[in-house]
Amino acid sequence: MAPIPGSGLAKGLAVTLRTMTRKTVTEQYPDAQPELPPRTRGVIGLFEENCTVCMLCARECPDWCIYIDSHKETVPPATTGGRERSRNVLDRFAIDFSLCMYCGICIEVCPFDALFWSPEFEYAETDVRNLTHERDKLREWMWTVPAPPALDPGAEEPKEIAAARKSAEKLAAAAQTEPAAQAKPEALAESAAQTQPQPESAAEPRRRTRPEPAAEPRPGPVAEPRSSAKPHTGTAAGPEPDTTRKPKEGES
Repeated sequence: MAPIPGSGLAKGLAVTLRTMTRKTVTEQYPDAQPELPPRTRGVIGLFEENCTVCMLCARECPDWCIYIDSHKETVPPATTGGRERSRNVLDRFAIDFSLCMYCGICIEVCPFDALFWSPEFEYAETDVRNLTHERDKLREWMWTVPAPPALDPGAEEPKEIAAARKSAEKLAAAAQTEPAAQAKPEALAESAAQTQPQPESAAEPRRRTRPEPAAEPRPGPVAEPRSSAKPHTGTAAGPEPDTTRKPKEGES
């Protein structure tokens, strides 16, 4: 079926008529600041303390707009007998926002949460060279990063918070047991000093004490001894019969 001539014009006029009767929603910027969602991709902030100069953000950036310079320093051993370690120290961290396309890959690949999105967008410059923000400027954007949303009440505690809480509990327990461990040797020394015999003076000779005589045992009832004789088998009428065998004649 062929379209009716002028149908497109009629549809466009219908849209215009519907919007003409509605209230305007145009925000009068810059007189009125827009209400942006917290995850708006405005500018990138740098939390320098978390950066380990791993270079992942610079390698993964599709526009190559991140510039990082660093050097290595030797760290002395933490304990006696340990060996020295080397660590990377950040010298420069800059982002050229005239080349950035706000894809957010650098923030996603950072393994130590050193880069964050900020909803700020008012950083236009008259000179394009001023759009390269060094680490001091990126650090200032961190103060505009909104707080993360609250977790679900039934969600598990984040691993970072759980690890920090456990380490704090261990430090508190160690601080409580340390005074007790220091007081224990002192108590043992005091008890040993009290139990140690004091030396005798020369003016007072040692007195000898006689041993007390042992207590004599008290006499008690004496039990009658049992007779080992065989039981009497005779009768009361006469003596026991002689059962000794007499030798016969001719026997010696």
